[in-house]
Amino acid sequence: MNGDYLQPVFVISVAAQLADMHPQTLRQYDRLGLVSPSRQAGKQRRYSLRDVALLRQVQALSKDGVSLEGIRRILNLEAEVERLRAQVDYLGRELQELRESQSRIFAAGTTAGDVVSMARGARPGRREPTVTFFAARRAIGR
Repeated sequence: MNGDYLQPVFVISVAAQLADMHPQTLRQYDRLGLVSPSRQAGKQRRYSLRDVALLRQVQALSKDGVSLEGIRRILNLEAEVERLRAQVDYLGRELQELRESQSRIFAAGTTAGDVVSMARGARPGRREPTVTFFAARRAIGR
């Protein structure tokens, strides 16, 4: 499904009909970099289903009164969010694989500077607090 969604199949007139826009508007959005379709040989524009959905989003934002520069920023920020979500998913999978492959972890020991190897889920022993009592001294002349 994802491959079909990104497949550039629609010429500009069909994409314009699907997005309920004039073909000249699509050309303007292409020049401005809002929606950049794929190009065939001969520089003919080909729009994918994703491009058509993006055109509809641009149209909705424009109807809500957002300027074209504002729309560009919104689209760029949404693309950045999508990229970051994919990166978080990837890093989460990497972390899970590391956790599953490691049976031991390392922790700070009870003496200064020690590093100890421990089983996963175990904790290093606590150092008992040292309490020192001093004898009370009497003041001279009292």
